[in-house]
Amino acid sequence: MRSRTAPWVLLAPFLIVFIGTMIVPIIMAIGYSFTTVTRSGLLGEKGLTNSFAWFDNYVAALTNANFVASIGRMILFGIVQVTVMIIAATVLALLLESASAKWPGFFRATYFLPYGIPGVIATILWSFLYIPGLSPIVDVLGAVGIDIDFLGPNMVLWSIANIVTWTYTGYNMLIIIAQLKAIPGELYEAAKLDGASSLRVATSIQLPLIRPALMLTVIFSIIGTLQLFAEPRLLQTMSAGITSEYTPNMSAYAFAFQYNDIGMAAAQSVIIAVAAFLLSAIALGVSNWTEKRR
Repeated sequence: MRSRTAPWVLLAPFLIVFIGTMIVPIIMAIGYSFTTVTRSGLLGEKGLTNSFAWFDNYVAALTNANFVASIGRMILFGIVQVTVMIIAATVLALLLESASAKWPGFFRATYFLPYGIPGVIATILWSFLYIPGLSPIVDVLGAVGIDIDFLGPNMVLWSIANIVTWTYTGYNMLIIIAQLKAIPGELYEAAKLDGASSLRVATSIQLPLIRPALMLTVIFSIIGTLQLFAEPRLLQTMSAGITSEYTPNMSAYAFAFQYNDIGMAAAQSVIIAVAAFLLSAIALGVSNWTEKRR
């Protein structure tokens, strides 16, 4: 183990898989985003010609009304859904880590359980609660005079937000709980001696000290929002409000496998990655700025 090559030998299996499944596809996507494919013949039977397209694919992507609308839709989705989810996860974590909490282990497992259900299965389960005639929720609301279509064009985005919130609130809660458990017990003892209430402990000790965990959950949620695919893809067959380019990921998928335009799909994928990086950097910058202002 004193040999300098030993660590690299041990890391080699992971590095090979990581480079082959992560680094190489990223490089290939960037390369494809600068190329265009020309098909000869009516159905392309005379062959394909690859040519360098410079930034044409990026210009086409950013001037595509459907793609731009999908990004705007996901920004709205993220502002509302991420805020609600992080607040819910924080409140649950604070309640379960309070001194008066009963059976915290049981409730932690219960709240985390939805994360263990694959997104596809969760969407199918929730779809039965959204479809009129099958949903007991729709029937009960209809009985009291509330007519609501969870899969309608104006509601389907928030129906998807409900599925995502239900799935990931418990996951984010555990991240926050891990940070809460790292707070020294001496701080709680000092607060108790000073007569601080539970609310004061939460606002003056716990919330400031779990800022890194909150920032981590926000960044994960931003990235996850721009990668939204499985839920709207499955609900597409049930809702007329979901098009093939409803989210950025669905748009890239459509151009790659429906329109057979790999260059455009690659350009959109790169734009999604850059957007996720910029939004995460902005969120981190705002957090650091507010921290310095305190």
